[in-house]
Amino acid sequence: MKELHQYSATELSALLREKKVSATEIAKASLARIAAVEPTVDAYLTVTEEKALANAAAIDAKIAAGEELGALAGIPIAIKDNICTKNVKTTCASKMLGDFVPPYEATVMERLNKAGVVLTGKVNMDEFAMGGSCENSFFKATKNPWDPTRVPGGSSGGSAAAVAACEVPFSLGSDTGGSVRCPASFCGIVGLKPTYGAVSRYGVVAFASSLDQIGPMARTVDDVELLFSTICGRDPRDATSHQYTYEKAARDLKGLRVGLPKEYFGEGITAEVKAAVLKGVKQLEALGASVVEISLPSTDYALSAYYIISSAEASSNLARYDGVKYGYSGRRDAGLDELYLTSRSEGFGPEVQRRIMLGTYVLSSGYYDAYYKRAKRLQQMIAAEFTEAFTKCDIIATPVTPTTAFKLGERCADPVQMYAGDICTVTVNIAGLPGLAMPCGYDAGGLPIGMQLIGPKFSENRLIAVAKSYETAVGGFAVKEM
Repeated sequence: MKELHQYSATELSALLREKKVSATEIAKASLARIAAVEPTVDAYLTVTEEKALANAAAIDAKIAAGEELGALAGIPIAIKDNICTKNVKTTCASKMLGDFVPPYEATVMERLNKAGVVLTGKVNMDEFAMGGSCENSFFKATKNPWDPTRVPGGSSGGSAAAVAACEVPFSLGSDTGGSVRCPASFCGIVGLKPTYGAVSRYGVVAFASSLDQIGPMARTVDDVELLFSTICGRDPRDATSHQYTYEKAARDLKGLRVGLPKEYFGEGITAEVKAAVLKGVKQLEALGASVVEISLPSTDYALSAYYIISSAEASSNLARYDGVKYGYSGRRDAGLDELYLTSRSEGFGPEVQRRIMLGTYVLSSGYYDAYYKRAKRLQQMIAAEFTEAFTKCDIIATPVTPTTAFKLGERCADPVQMYAGDICTVTVNIAGLPGLAMPCGYDAGGLPIGMQLIGPKFSENRLIAVAKSYETAVGGFAVKEM
């Protein structure tokens, strides 16, 4: 018999409808699990115990009254701390917003609240979503539940670790260059980066506005689908959002063409990761798919383009944090220049400062054409290459990360090495495509390896259908017991 905290959201929803368990019991089990494993995992920045129990009691009252509830009602969830939650602290894991309590909800939270989810709290991240390991938080470093001496991946490391440690069945993260898929891979769970515009960004603290996207993370593909179908769709408060209704796709893989881009299996990808992903592709072949080799030649330049574009947008977005209107304030007894200097140098951590400086540089006079403009042209080339590739295949399969989870502190002194870990994921954001990460094996040390499925815009249903077929064929994905 499984304990309550070990059940998936889909399973818990069925138990609730059958009245075999109450929402309050589920919430208490989740909160007890958080209390038990947090000293090891450090996923949470804020635990909303009182709010969770109150919301769960409200769901139980509706069930007792005979009201029809949706599939998410009464299910615990963790939310990345850059997604605004009304009357609940939202810090972006930064000293700059250490005391910020939003007076409004992000659109995704409005939709989840309407569906009846139970918020257990806000989880850790790399500061302002800038990082690949969840070590750049001002408050603490989150640990990987599979090995607490290793990173959970970033920037949505808290979201992934909370799910992998069975603190909650699912969570929300944000993905600018791989920040849902990388931690999903490192922590052995499923993560979906939706098409740009499929999910509203209203109420999400911006890193790079043209690349950011909110995505679901869970231990099963069914739970990812359940969460995504709830949060997707047009929002009049986000001009970049699209009219989009999720519809399930057939799970028959016969005739499906899977593209293997040679650039994603070359230098830098460890032998164990490559072997595990190719084994996963073989499983798709066994289910009826065919494999075709493709090429995405601009991949070698994608990291450079991504860090130029994202840093430029970060420089612009973070300019509002000057110590005057809101956020951390430095020396108010000095002049305006001194206030700006102390507020930003003390309020932002080293990684955020590094990206602001890079972004300001590439946007400056004399360098805009040489760097930013060329990066935007490369962005168009990368998108065009994907469009061409999808005339030869239906989906693309790649590794998620070049390696499995690395040791805490191992790459902190070498930002370039840290950035290189995003090589397999940044192209998806640059082209605005959907990408899904799911477990496909383990390395010699027992650490999870992830396989990435990439599709054309708004093909989330196809990616989810393929992932479901794979998950069923391999008998589900393992959960690490702590």
